[in-house]
Amino acid sequence: MSEPESSYSAGQIKILEGLEAVRKRPGMYIGTQDETGLHKMVYEVVDNSVDEAMAGHCTEINISILPDNIIEVKDNGRGIPVAIHPEKNISTIEVVMTILHAGGKFENDAYKVSGGLHGVGVSVVNALSESLEVEVYQNGKIHQQKYSRGVPQGPVNVIGDTTERGTVVRFKPDASIFTTTEFHFDVLTSRFRELAFLNKGLKLIVQDKRKSDSEKHEFIFDGGIVSFVEYLNENKHPLHKTIHFERNKDDVVAEIAIQYSDTYSENIFCFTNNINNNLGGTHLEGFRAALTRTLNDFLKKDQQLVKKQPTALSGEDLKEGITAVISVKIPQPQFNSQTKEKLVNAEIKGIMQTLTGEGLSLFFEENPAITKKILEKCILSAKAREAARKARDLTRRKSVLEGGGLPGKLADCSEKDPAASELYIVEGDSAGGSAKQGRDRHYQAILPLKGKILNVEKARLDKILGNEEIRTLVSALGTGIGEDEFNIDKARYHKVFIMTDADIDGSHIRTLLLTFFFRYMKPIIEKGFLYVAQPPLYLIKHGKTSTYLFSDKEKDEYLKSLGTEKAVIQRYKGLGEMNPEQLWETTMDPEKRVVLKVKLDDYVEAEDTFNILMGDEVNPRRRFIEVNAAKVANLDL
Repeated sequence: MSEPESSYSAGQIKILEGLEAVRKRPGMYIGTQDETGLHKMVYEVVDNSVDEAMAGHCTEINISILPDNIIEVKDNGRGIPVAIHPEKNISTIEVVMTILHAGGKFENDAYKVSGGLHGVGVSVVNALSESLEVEVYQNGKIHQQKYSRGVPQGPVNVIGDTTERGTVVRFKPDASIFTTTEFHFDVLTSRFRELAFLNKGLKLIVQDKRKSDSEKHEFIFDGGIVSFVEYLNENKHPLHKTIHFERNKDDVVAEIAIQYSDTYSENIFCFTNNINNNLGGTHLEGFRAALTRTLNDFLKKDQQLVKKQPTALSGEDLKEGITAVISVKIPQPQFNSQTKEKLVNAEIKGIMQTLTGEGLSLFFEENPAITKKILEKCILSAKAREAARKARDLTRRKSVLEGGGLPGKLADCSEKDPAASELYIVEGDSAGGSAKQGRDRHYQAILPLKGKILNVEKARLDKILGNEEIRTLVSALGTGIGEDEFNIDKARYHKVFIMTDADIDGSHIRTLLLTFFFRYMKPIIEKGFLYVAQPPLYLIKHGKTSTYLFSDKEKDEYLKSLGTEKAVIQRYKGLGEMNPEQLWETTMDPEKRVVLKVKLDDYVEAEDTFNILMGDEVNPRRRFIEVNAAKVANLDL
C-alpha cells in the first residue's frame, strides 16, 4: 500500500473554511465538553498518525501523558508538509493547525482512506487547547510552531537538525472549555490497544509520565484482528479456529474475523477506517444478513441437522456465543454524527453482504466440521429462544391473572415522569424495610431482592426468565428483556441504584447485578441510568458530634485529626444495621449521598472482566484475584 513520498505535498492541503466557531460551540466539533470530549482530543491527533500508517509511511506512534496533563503524540511518518501553501502563502504547518477543514483527506491521492475528523481534528484540538506546539522532522531539519488557544505565537521556525522524520504534537487542553482536564490512562490504553489490533504490525507505545513510577504499555499485534478475536475469547472455550478473510469491492476493503465459543452472549466490534462504531451501521447490517443467509444455505445441505431444525434460523439464533471484529476501509465514510457511532453509507450494506457471503461460503466449504459445530450451536440457541418466548408469554399471562403488571414487593414512587424517578435495588428484606421507611416516596421506589440472583453469564435467556428475582427486576424496570423486546424508552426510572451490604455477600450480589445489566440491559448503562450506592462503613461519635465515613482511609485521617479525643467507632457491615433516618441521611438523600456512576469506557476490558469473574474458568479468576487483591479497600473476611 506504500505510495511515493512526493504524493503528499503542500498543494494537496485543501482549505474549506476558517476556525472562528470552534471555541464558541466546541460541542459541535468535539462532541462533548466532559472527559469523553477531552479524550477525543487525543484520538484526533493520533488518528492523523494512524492515517500515515495506513498509507504505508509510519511504523511507530508514541503517546505520552506528561505532567500537568499535557499530551504528546510522536510518530515516524512523513511529517506535515512544511512548504509555503500555494493559496494561503504561509507555511502549510500553520494552515493545517489553524484552518478548519484543511487537510490531506479531501483528495484521495494523499490518503486513500482515513479516520479522524476529515481535516477538522487537529485544528479543533489546537483551538480548544490552552497551548499547543508542533514539531515536524523533515529533510534533516526540525520545524516548530507554537500556539495559544489556536493563535500562532510566531512563524514556523527551524530550531535544529535531525536524522529523524515525523511529527510531534504537544497540547494542553483549555480548562475554560472542558469540565475536566484530567486524562485517564486506562481509557487511552483501551483505544490504542484497539488501534494496534486494527493495524497489523503498527507499534503503539502509551505512557503515563505524571508520576515517578510511570506506567507504560507497548502494543503491536502481528495477527491483526485475528489476535483481537483471540484476545476477546482468551478466557472462553472457543468452538473452532478463527474464521478470517479480507476482500475488496468498489474501493471498499472489508476484513472480518469470527469465532464462536460456548458462551451465551454476542460480542461484535465494528470499525470504519479504524473508528469504533459502537452502534454498528450498514457494515454490520450487511454482515448479519450474509451470515444468516450463508448458514441457512449450509443448513439445508445437512439432512441430519435439517431434522433437528426444519425451519430457517433467524438472525437472533446466530448471535449466541459469537465474537467478531468487522473492519472496513472506505474512501468517503458517512456517519450518523460527529461522534461516529454508526456508519450510514447506504451502499455499504450490499457490498458487505456480498464480501461476507463470499468469504464465509469459501471457509464453510473448506471446513465442514467447523460449519457443523456452528450450526449445532445456532440450533440450540433457536430452541432456547423459543423456550424464552414461551416463558415471557407465561409471565405476561400470569401478570394479567394476578391483576397487575408490577411486582408486589416493589414499593413504587408516586412520580410518573421516569426522568424524575429513582429505583433502589436493595439486598434483603431487612434493608428493604429501612429503605422503604426512609425514602422520599414522591420520587424514590424500593425493590428488595431476596438472596443472590442467577449468574446470567452461565445461563441462556430461557433459564434467566425462569428466575423469580430477575423476572421481578425486569417487571419493575419496564424495559422488557432480550434483543426482540428490550426498549430503553420504556424505562420507568432514569436513575437505578444498586444498594448492597459492604461485605463479601454484598459484593457478590452487586457483581451479579452488574453482570445482568451488562449482558441484557446494556443501554441502561450507556444512557447513564445505572449507579452503585455507597453506604458509609463507619459512624464515629465523639462528644455530641456524629460523623459518617466511607473508607478506612477516611476513618484513619479523621481519627488522626481528633488527636487525643475519645471516640466511639461503629463499623457497619449491613444496611439493615441502619435505621431509616440514618439510611436516608447517608445513602439516599441526593444532597448528601455518595454514589458511583456505572460507565462503559472500555467495552473490551468490561467483556473480559465479566467473563473472568462470572465465567466457568477458575484459573483466570484466581489470577485476577491475586493481581487485584491489593487494590481492594474494604473486604470483610
